[in-house]
This record gives sequence, C-alpha cells and structure tokens, in this order.
Amino acid sequence: MPRFYCNLPLETGGEIELPADVARHIGVLRMRPGDTLTLFNGTGGEYAASLLAIDKRSARAELRVFDPREAEPSHALTLAQALPEGSKMDWIIEKAVELGATAIQPLQAARSVVRLTDERAAKRLTHWQGVAIAAAEQSGRNRLPAIAQPLNFGEWVTQRDLHPRILLSPRAGASLSHWARHHPPQALTVMIGPEGGFTDAEEQAAIAQGALCLSLGRRVLRTETAGLAVLAALNALWGEC
Repeated sequence: MPRFYCNLPLETGGEIELPADVARHIGVLRMRPGDTLTLFNGTGGEYAASLLAIDKRSARAELRVFDPREAEPSHALTLAQALPEGSKMDWIIEKAVELGATAIQPLQAARSVVRLTDERAAKRLTHWQGVAIAAAEQSGRNRLPAIAQPLNFGEWVTQRDLHPRILLSPRAGASLSHWARHHPPQALTVMIGPEGGFTDAEEQAAIAQGALCLSLGRRVLRTETAGLAVLAALNALWGEC
C-alpha cells in the first residue's frame, strides 16, 4: 500500500486536502478514487485512508483507521557523518533512515571535499530532509529522523551529548563488535570521517571530548559504507533485526 508523509494534523474520520507533492506522486502512480493509501505526519502511528478525488493539481482523502504501529529502534542512534563528495550524502541518508538512524548530523571535516556556504547549506538541508522523508515512507517508519544543520567539526565536537560518542577509525585497537557485545543497547552517536578519514588532530580532539575510538575490523571501508555497516551491526548485535 502506498505510504505518504503529510505535514498536517491528521484525525480519524476527517477529510484532508493532500499536499501538492503527495498529489503529484499519487498522479504518477495512477491511483484512482476509492484506492487505499497510508498517511502519517511524523508524530507517531499511521492512518489507513481512502482516496476521494484527484485531478492534475490536487487530491483529497478520507482518514479511516488509525494504527499506532511504530518501527523505531529501542535506542536512539545518531550518525555524525563528515560530508563526502558528490551525491554520496543522499545515499548515506537514505540508507541510514532505512536502518533506523534517529538523527543525522552532517559535519564539515578537514578532509571534506565539499564546502558549503550558508546558502548552499540551507538548500542541501532542505534536499536532505526530502530524502529522509522518502526513505521513511518506503521503509515503514512513522517518525522522521532529524537532519541537523551542517556544522564545522571543530564547532560540533565541543558540544556535549547526553549519550556516548563512538569514533570509527582503522587505527583503533578495540573493535565495535567486542564493545557492543559487552554493553547493553543504548543511545549512541557514531562519528564517520570523509574520504581519507578524520585527521589525527580531529581524532585527538574527539577523544579529548570523551569519544570512544573503535574499529570495524581489518578492512578499511569507504565513508559511504562505514556508517551503514555500524548501524546494521548494532541492530544485529542488540537484537533489532
């Protein structure tokens, strides 16, 4: 059943005018009045709805049944991802949302090829939020992961989290899997460097602020692979899949 995010108040028995982008998507899918769809607004749960009317620019639906179903992990996982080159960030965000990341913090690291001005950063943030919405629709999540404003690594690393930070480095002596097997499921922030990794100075700054340095084993993963491997491994080791 097609699922759509609607940034609107939703209530069982009500009729709503669907957002323009949702109406366009419904048109592309060639849906017709009477077809069923699922709507959610990010506040939890989802609604089974029936399409009432559709034309080239608009669509209306009736909300019929509310389902409190959730697909969120039992522990919050934040991916602090240094900006990669090209469109890799789109792919990282899409897959991280599918794997259960509850927040994503883009970082401007020393070796990041991409450099964002304030205007470009605002445009990219809007684009990334759209990527996250599409991934939530596809993967059955009813809450949207937070995509934070890109920050300079030096600025972000001094900010205190209420939960542990793990920095992934091929130079680390201890492994993520060993650590996770000996610690209960918990909220974490996972730090992933750009192409070429974090610099020694960045690693030391993170460790000085309390980050735990761990490795993913003997193979060096690409920046677009490492964070997703961590999310998948933690899901498996902590019983989320």
